[in-house]
Amino acid sequence: MKAALPSLRYLSARAVQNLEKFLNIPIVYLLGESFIMLHSRLLVYLDTVARCGSIRKAGEHLNVASTAINRQILALEQDLGAPIFQRLPRKLVLTASGEILLAHVRETLKNMNHTRQILEDLKGLKRGEFSIATMVGPVSTFLPLALTDFHNTHQNVRTHVSTYGTHDLVEVVKNGQADIGIGFDIPSENGLVVQASRSVPLGVVMSAQHPLAHQESISLEDCNAWPLVVADESMAIRPHLEDLYTAKGLTFTPSLETNSIELMRQMALVPGNITFLTPLDIIQEQSEGKLKFLTLRENGIHPQTVSIVARSKVSNPFTSLFIERVEYFLQEYSSAHFV
Repeated sequence: MKAALPSLRYLSARAVQNLEKFLNIPIVYLLGESFIMLHSRLLVYLDTVARCGSIRKAGEHLNVASTAINRQILALEQDLGAPIFQRLPRKLVLTASGEILLAHVRETLKNMNHTRQILEDLKGLKRGEFSIATMVGPVSTFLPLALTDFHNTHQNVRTHVSTYGTHDLVEVVKNGQADIGIGFDIPSENGLVVQASRSVPLGVVMSAQHPLAHQESISLEDCNAWPLVVADESMAIRPHLEDLYTAKGLTFTPSLETNSIELMRQMALVPGNITFLTPLDIIQEQSEGKLKFLTLRENGIHPQTVSIVARSKVSNPFTSLFIERVEYFLQEYSSAHFV
């Protein structure tokens, strides 16, 4: 087993996650501190050299031979094909490439320290629980996928999930009835701390058999020629639609209004109907080739923002792990599907 471990450092993030699922333990538990140090040592060297402006001073600060630090930096510069530091007579100064790299290094170190703290908190914990207040949208879309993924590796963690409108969601998180809140376009001035967020495009969804499904984009005028199934005024999508129609000077005349994402999806499966959703709302149907997402051609379309909020810094380690799982899911899906 030990002979195979070094090759794991070259695995992609997805491959590492799949291996974790198969083994049912985090990779860091399998490889231990040596695996973490293999990656973090060079990052610490770079950060310290940048702060000190000198490899010699960095070596003294870290109690590491300056030649060892210099050797690793030179090897990294060779791999990158670009200098990280400009070597002046009295100091080292970051190059433009070095500035970009250092920002990544410091973000990685911060995330690594956060992950270490979570792992420390989890040591000895076998069971736990946390609660989620969510809008209807996430419950009908990505939240079941994220929860299933989380519970595959944390079977003994109990999760309580309740649905609310925007105002009530904010209140239950504020008063501690829920550990975190998940929803679209949660008002920013609410006294809550945003733990994670991502913008998702709003567009047009229709059956793959719809006469317009061969297009990649569509105008509001084209949409108005077909029966519109839209979110009602209780949902976060609605203000976006009304603003779009108002800006274009068009009459907004939906055939059906609902607060159910599921009903909108089912109606969109019927050739001829059109609805307005995000790619997150049709993950399964899009992967099966049943529904098509078209971008709107109009300018000034504001994306929706899906956020995870809490009263303050999350202290429950299982909640922190779940937030990271949702973040990873949204990042992976966004990279693959959002343009």
